[in-house]
Amino acid sequence: MHSVTHSSPKITSATVRDDFNDPVAVIHYARAAHSLGLWKSERLLIERVFTDPTARLIEAGCGAGRVTMGLWELGYRNLTAFDFAEELVDQARALCDERSAPIPIHHADATHPSLCHLLSDKPFDGALFMFNGLMQIPGRANRRAALQNLAEVCRPGAPLLFTTHDRDHSRVERASWKLETLRWEKGEQDPRLVEFGDRYFEDDVGRTFMHLPNRTEILEDLAATGWTHDFDSLRRDLARESRSVVDFSDECRFWAARRS
Repeated sequence: MHSVTHSSPKITSATVRDDFNDPVAVIHYARAAHSLGLWKSERLLIERVFTDPTARLIEAGCGAGRVTMGLWELGYRNLTAFDFAEELVDQARALCDERSAPIPIHHADATHPSLCHLLSDKPFDGALFMFNGLMQIPGRANRRAALQNLAEVCRPGAPLLFTTHDRDHSRVERASWKLETLRWEKGEQDPRLVEFGDRYFEDDVGRTFMHLPNRTEILEDLAATGWTHDFDSLRRDLARESRSVVDFSDECRFWAARRS
């Protein structure tokens, strides 16, 4: 049984921002940025998708800078990153300073039209939205707005690399979502959730909102926002990850698309 009542407010972007700014979450992501680095699967696809190390890349939802710094250490030097959680932006900037990486880190919201004005001086050659950051935006319309905004700041043909969780990736996951389907049909789902596929939970790294799509949903969202699907694969089919990576993140699906 859920401990919330039907008067509980819906999750909003402000909810998610507050959760990411919580000190417990900040410590968790800052520790990963300093010590975990890129996963094997991330590195493999980054080097496959972004073949030119001089390309001008934008990273959305950079958090505390784990992937940002990983890109720098791979030799990508023309980087810009942003996140909407102020505390994580501070952590990412501190990490860049510590490692002498002059990467501009902005405080910005991927769903807001102001993103295009902030980053409109020159089109980017590619974009990243890693570690399920796109899926931590409540509301499908808002996730589409983020994809559309990224498309608008990228040149035609520019690649996009991002990840999602996948509610079909295992027998246990599929069974769990069958039960969740019944809850929604009966109106017994967590009333804070915005739409089917949402989860909101609390563990030792704080409170986390996550939308888990199926593959069809993502293909539709890409087509509707100026992107052409190129490739997708579950992480387990790309690389055998270390225990520390598996402990940090459940199974996920990587997506590569191209600006139409």
